[in-house]
Amino acid sequence: MDASVDIWSYLYTHLMSLWLHRFYIYSCAAFGISIWICIQFFAGKIKKQGGKASRKPASLEVTDDVLVNGYATPKAKEVYVAGVKIFYGSQTGTAKGFAAVLAEAMIALTLPAEIINMREYDPDDCLAEETISKNVCVFLVATYTEGQPTENAAWFCKWLEEAANDFRFGKTYLKGMRYAVFGLGNSVYIDHYNTVGKNIDKWLWMLGANRVMTRAEGDCNVAKSKHGSIEADFAAWRARFLLRLQALCKGEKKSCSGNCKKGKCKSKVKQSREGSDHEQRVSEQENSEVEELFETTSEEESGAEEDGDVSSVIDVEDLGKLMGHMKKAKKEHELDERAGRMDRSFRTIGKKEESEQREMITPALRDALTKQGYRLIGSHSGVKLCRWTKSMLRGRGGCYKHTFYGIESHQCMEATPSLACANKCIFCWRHHTNPVGTEWRWKLDQPEMILQEAIENHQSLIKQFRGVPGVKADRFEEAMVAKHCALSLVGEPIMYPEINRFLKLLHGHRISSFLVTNAQFPEEIRNLEPVTQLYVSVDASTKDSLKKIDRPLFKDFWQRFLDSLKALAKKQQRTVYRLTLVKAWNVDELKAYAELVSLGKPDFIEVKGVTYCGESSASNLTMANVPWHEEVVHFVQELAELLPDYEIACEHEHSNCLLIAHQKFKINGEWYTWIDYNRFQELVQNYDESGGSKTFTAADYMARTPCWAVFGSRERGFDPLDTRYQRKNKKDISGC
Repeated sequence: MDASVDIWSYLYTHLMSLWLHRFYIYSCAAFGISIWICIQFFAGKIKKQGGKASRKPASLEVTDDVLVNGYATPKAKEVYVAGVKIFYGSQTGTAKGFAAVLAEAMIALTLPAEIINMREYDPDDCLAEETISKNVCVFLVATYTEGQPTENAAWFCKWLEEAANDFRFGKTYLKGMRYAVFGLGNSVYIDHYNTVGKNIDKWLWMLGANRVMTRAEGDCNVAKSKHGSIEADFAAWRARFLLRLQALCKGEKKSCSGNCKKGKCKSKVKQSREGSDHEQRVSEQENSEVEELFETTSEEESGAEEDGDVSSVIDVEDLGKLMGHMKKAKKEHELDERAGRMDRSFRTIGKKEESEQREMITPALRDALTKQGYRLIGSHSGVKLCRWTKSMLRGRGGCYKHTFYGIESHQCMEATPSLACANKCIFCWRHHTNPVGTEWRWKLDQPEMILQEAIENHQSLIKQFRGVPGVKADRFEEAMVAKHCALSLVGEPIMYPEINRFLKLLHGHRISSFLVTNAQFPEEIRNLEPVTQLYVSVDASTKDSLKKIDRPLFKDFWQRFLDSLKALAKKQQRTVYRLTLVKAWNVDELKAYAELVSLGKPDFIEVKGVTYCGESSASNLTMANVPWHEEVVHFVQELAELLPDYEIACEHEHSNCLLIAHQKFKINGEWYTWIDYNRFQELVQNYDESGGSKTFTAADYMARTPCWAVFGSRERGFDPLDTRYQRKNKKDISGC
């Protein structure tokens, strides 16, 4: 009995000690867990309050994953670089080979690469897309003889140059595009070394594109090459470019300096850090140079007018969008001019002869206009390729003159025998880079020379489209023969003293004449020989609004304006009023416009919404002043109701333009606004041969208007033989 009790006592004591031992262990564990939970709680509080906490174990780190149905799904990784586009312009194949090598290097970065021959790329259509593509564009371009681009890069460079110097594109046209340039050249030709690479870099920057690294140059001249050969030059640049690309892929906007806290980049850029800093300084220097040369305004360059009289006529040497680096020379020139005027006040007899020998186009003005794409002729004339000429070459439709009057836009030459003008209109396409004046006081070039060089320069501009993507072969051949001349490029062509001889020469070459005047020279309008179609710009209908919009130089501008309209009414050939609608300026003057129509009795009235030409100190217009097409239609409908002898005839929606025509051009319910150009040439030849006795009228050379050009048609004025092209960035750079 005692033995059994001892056994049970022993078992009870053992089990109790075992239970107490386990209770102690579990209690310690629970206490430890509680302590850990408290630590985590207070650590979170500290973190929220900006305090420093020890780094958590990797297994406990909070990620950016998103919980979906209780499961963590990885957050989409942002893509900073979608791919690399490698453009090459090569004559011997070196640049093309470099492009292939660079494309292979992209495999290591798992980036797609596309190699593009510049000949097969249309910058007008595609380049603006790179502003949103997240691609990096690389340009490997060679400089050929005399600093010219290679044959396959010529068109790309020409387009880029014109766009960079055309304010209609603007300094933000390529904003968002990222690029790098490697130029191939030969320093033996020191005057033209790597000219093409420098220019492409500069033009892209002027259009708002962003350099990802400073331009680099490879030298075929082994003696001058930085790395011993052009291949070594490219290899060195490629290594730096790949490092820069890696940084871009990580979202870094600037190259790492090697001084970051983590220090991860030090080993990668240690050797190239000094080069990167040097690149940054060079890039900033280049940017400041470009700003100095290309960002001056016409107001800054024109300088103060003589004796502080802002209403006086500005001398031609003081005009134009001059380059920044020529300001000092210009000021010195002004001082010389003032001294010369004081001296000439004692020599009035020779004053007229001296002024007649002065050239209208100064060297600085020639430089500025050339950069805008003009081909200047002699001392006061010019020719330029219209964007509608380019459009029709590609089968994308012609301008409103094609719709209204049957002009073949690809055979139209836009020219002027006088760059000078008597107005400074707020919507001038050239922002007043042309001279101004109220009379001809410059050296006079002969019309034969002007016309010959105009045709040659026009053909030279057309030739640049040979082989350009999209250009139709048949239209390219047709475009080599100009059949129409729009004397509306810039300036006032009627100021040219030999304008009648020039017109006769045009007709002798069987080229039709479309002459535009600003209605400030009534006597010249009266004396004008027959033209195919004579335009008068009627930009406002009251004295005050005309002064604000056209800003004429003549003090008696309103009387000159009215006298010009009266002179127009006596013309027997086709006449046109051209109205440019500027919202908030002249759209509420319907009755006054109707009175002006009764004064000049034009055959046609063109009404067009103003084209916004970008920001300028010469004009305070904004996009808010540009009327919508339906607003123009509404204005025209209201105006037509006030004109009992006129109706709306045609529409060209693409140009935001409509045509009101006199009812005499509507025969048996059909419009005859088009022109029989062959018939006109016969009539004007008979007129000239008869000494002006065999006169003719507008009704003698009219032709039927096709149904697609008539107002209310489904095509809204777009030729169905062509294909309309809509710009993807919706930016209007028409300038027409």
